[in-house]
Amino acid sequence: MTPTLPGLLAIVLYLLASTLLTVRLMRGAPDVGCQRSQVLLIGLGATVIHALMLYPAILTDAGLNLGIFYAASLVAMTTSLLLLLASFIEPVDNLGIPVFPTAALCIGLTLVYPEPHIVSDASAWQLNSHILASLLAYSILGLAVLQALLLAIQDQHLRNRHPGGFIRALPPLQTMESLLFQMIATGFVLLSLALVTGALFLEDIFAQHLVHKTILSIVAWVVFAILLWGRWRFGWRGRTAIRWTIGGFVFLMLAYFGSKFVLELVIGR
Repeated sequence: MTPTLPGLLAIVLYLLASTLLTVRLMRGAPDVGCQRSQVLLIGLGATVIHALMLYPAILTDAGLNLGIFYAASLVAMTTSLLLLLASFIEPVDNLGIPVFPTAALCIGLTLVYPEPHIVSDASAWQLNSHILASLLAYSILGLAVLQALLLAIQDQHLRNRHPGGFIRALPPLQTMESLLFQMIATGFVLLSLALVTGALFLEDIFAQHLVHKTILSIVAWVVFAILLWGRWRFGWRGRTAIRWTIGGFVFLMLAYFGSKFVLELVIGR
C-alpha cells in the first residue's frame, strides 16, 4: 500500500536533517556547517514525500485507514510539518532532532506492517472533524512535551553552572518556557475541540471500546487545564511545568495509542 522507494527516500531525508541539526547544536553555534534554511528545506522535502505517501494509503475507497502504524505515521508527519512551519516564526527547529527520526521510524513501520484498519467512511465530515482536531492536538502537545524535555536539560545544565556546549545554541530559558506554554495553550484548545466534536458526533463516547480512550483523554485535558491555570494564577514554571506537561501527554498517548495497541495488536479487533 505504501510505496517502498519514496518511503526510503523520506527516511533518508529525515535522518539527514536530524543529523545536521544535531551536529549544529553540539557545536554550540546555530549557523555552523549547513545553514538553518537548508536543513529546514531537507526536513520539508522529507515531510512532503511522507504526506504524498500517506494520502492514498489513508484515504482509501473503503474509508479512512487509521491502523496503529498509519495513525502514528500521520501524527509524526503532522508534527514534522507543524514544527517546520513554526520554525519560520520561533526558534524551535532543534526539536527536529527527535521529531524527524520518529517520523522516519513510523514510515519504516508502515513499510514493514502495511495491514490496514478501516475506521470510518471518508465522506463523514463530522467524524473527520473530530479526527482532524485530535490529530492536531496530539501533534502540538507532542511538540510541547519535547520542548519540556529540552527545557529540562537546559535547566539542569544552568543549575549545575555548565552553560557551554550545545546549551549556547538554545534560546534563553525564559524564551523556552514561553514557547512551551504557547504550545500547551494551542494544544489545549485543540484537545478541547476534539473532546467536544467527539461528544457531538460519535454515537457513544462511553461505549465499551471507547470508554478508556474517553476517560484518559479527559484526564489529560484536566492535567493541562490545571497546568495552564497554575501558570496564570501562581506563575508555575521550570520543573513544575515540565512534570505536568509530561504527565498530561502520557495520559493522552495512553488514551489513543495505548488503546489502539491493545485492540489491534493484542486483541486483534
